[in-house]
This record gives sequence, C-alpha cells and structure tokens, in this order.
Amino acid sequence: MRVFVAIDPSDAARDALESLQDHIKVGRLTDPETYHITLAFLGDQSDAILDGFHEALESINLSPFTLQLRGLGTFGAKSPKVVWAGLEPNSDLDRLHGKVRGAARQAGIELPRERFRPHVTLARFGDRIDLTELERLKSFLERFNGFPSPPFEIQSFRLYQSILRSDGAIHEPLAEYALG
Repeated sequence: MRVFVAIDPSDAARDALESLQDHIKVGRLTDPETYHITLAFLGDQSDAILDGFHEALESINLSPFTLQLRGLGTFGAKSPKVVWAGLEPNSDLDRLHGKVRGAARQAGIELPRERFRPHVTLARFGDRIDLTELERLKSFLERFNGFPSPPFEIQSFRLYQSILRSDGAIHEPLAEYALG
C-alpha cells in the first residue's frame, strides 16, 4: 500500500488556495479535495509494517498549533514541475515532522534524508513547459508571491493511502491522530 502522513488545511485555507488557483493559467491544477501538507511520504509498505507505524503514530503527544500558508514557489531545477503555496516557518510543525519520522524509524521504515519543505501543491506540469506557459507562470508567481491564507489550527494529522490513477492520485484516509 502506497502511503503518506499529512496535515489537512482548514476550509478557509482551502478556499483561499482554490481562489488562488483561479489565476494559474498553466499546468494541471490540483483537486482542492486533495490539498494537504505532507509530513512524510513512505511509499509502498506492507500491512505488518503499517500496523507498527500506526501504533508509533498513536503515541505522538504534541499540543495543537496554528499554521499559516504564505508565499509561492516551484519545484524543478531546469523546468518547473510543480507550483506550490508555502508555509510560515513553524517550530511546532517541525517538531511534528520529526516525531512522524521517528515513528517511521521505530516501525522499521527508512526514509530518505531530505530537507523538509512544507507546502500545498497547486499545479503540476509535464516534462517541459513552453516559453508562453513559462511566462504565464512567472507572471502568476510575481503577482501572488506574498499570498497569505487565514491562520488555521492543527488539531490532528492523518495517515493516507495514495492510489495512482491516470487522471491523478486519490487520497484515502486510513487513520487520524489527534493532537493534545
């Protein structure tokens, strides 16, 4: 089963992101129902490993905290592959990320060491975007770079299954873990 751990944005943050998407004139837009902030992508895991991981996630003890989306960016060195909305730096989010990674290690899941760049994906692009699309993307990024969402409280996080389809991934919640 292909799984990841994520935080869901509030309805108000989702609405702000969806309004922002109205101005992206290139790429394949992300379905607002799938907006999330990934804490850890675990790839394909067996049921036995996931049982241990679930137990480790249940033991995470942190208080609820507030997040705010702010700013935009892209992933893709030579040609953008993704446009995203970023988050204000937040030490509570960093702590939760660290605890989720610790739960993965405890369950025997080795995650690659990579920089944590919390974000919500707004659109994806093919292998290459043409110059006209690149100019539209540049214009969008310049116009909306300071984008803020309303602050929203995080009271839980979830374990999701990601089912890949030709028209995009479907995210099925498997478990929810309350904070506090």
